[in-house]
Amino acid sequence: MSSAYAQLPCPDCAGDDPRVIAQQLLLEDIPISLWTDRETYDHNDTIIVEGRVANVVSGVPVTLTVISSLNSVITIDQVSVDEMGNFATSFNTAGDLWKYDGTYFIKANYGSAEKSNKVLVELVGGITSKPTTPVKPVSCGASEFAVEGKCVPYSITGGVITGTSVNTNDNSLIVKISANEDGTLTIRPSADVLDGAFMVLVDGEEWDDVEINGNEISVMFLAGAEEIEIIGTFVVPEFGAIAALILAVAIISIIVVSAKSRLSIMPRY
Repeated sequence: MSSAYAQLPCPDCAGDDPRVIAQQLLLEDIPISLWTDRETYDHNDTIIVEGRVANVVSGVPVTLTVISSLNSVITIDQVSVDEMGNFATSFNTAGDLWKYDGTYFIKANYGSAEKSNKVLVELVGGITSKPTTPVKPVSCGASEFAVEGKCVPYSITGGVITGTSVNTNDNSLIVKISANEDGTLTIRPSADVLDGAFMVLVDGEEWDDVEINGNEISVMFLAGAEEIEIIGTFVVPEFGAIAALILAVAIISIIVVSAKSRLSIMPRY
């Protein structure tokens, strides 16, 4: 089990052990605490997460965010809290998003940034990620998600965000959602996360129900939507699919102009 505060797998099993009783009292003072059943997992395992909030607010769920060893969001889950303040959920480590070895953060938030905590777990037996420039872990607020070490403010109705990623080939930000009803996602990324947004895809289809005002993008989606991809115009070292298309059009234009120029200078008899 792993947590900054919880060191015992069963905080309710106090018995007569003074250490356990002290642990129980500590949990009652901490705004939100959480722990896992183990510290180390493989890549086809189940992480059991449990926790407790000190002061229950009716109808407010705990939001759990899993951040990978590469500092990208794996999934976001919302868990109900019982009348005693307890909550529990689990995460399956199978799948491409969990394939890299390393330390994964599970962050819990209960309504505000002040009521948050996190637990660390280690995944082993998978793929060792390629060495990269270390990205300092970032602590984002309740209405933000992390992308490449940056916090992106967002609001959503009709669903929840379940994951985010960046596609550097197409200069796009991908937001995974679970939409139980029609709703709207609004994000406000800084220019060093996404710049010059000009196109939005919803589940792979070009989407028109979009409002773009500078770097504030609002996307109206339908119930059942799963993925929103926002394409921008970064200046990146390598050509993405869009840049390659622009280059191809430019080359064709040059060829056409050159051909016309040759025709114009041909002698007439």
